[in-house]
Amino acid sequence: MTTAVRVSDELVKEAKIYSKIDKRSITGQIEHWARIGKCAEENPDLTYSLIKEIFIGMAELEQGESSEYKFG
Repeated sequence: MTTAVRVSDELVKEAKIYSKIDKRSITGQIEHWARIGKCAEENPDLTYSLIKEIFIGMAELEQGESSEYKFG
């Protein structure tokens, strides 16, 4: 479902810059920030780097790229 949401011009301006770096649309960049922020609020002990790695791992699983982890 798509819903129109008003955001500040400043947020759009910043998203435009970051979206070029990460090759996302402006909407995609704002959605990315929202997912990161939601995860950070739900898991305050996690660092940004760990949250990003979790999202990367989830994307890899969705693409069927998984391997068994070997301890030690």
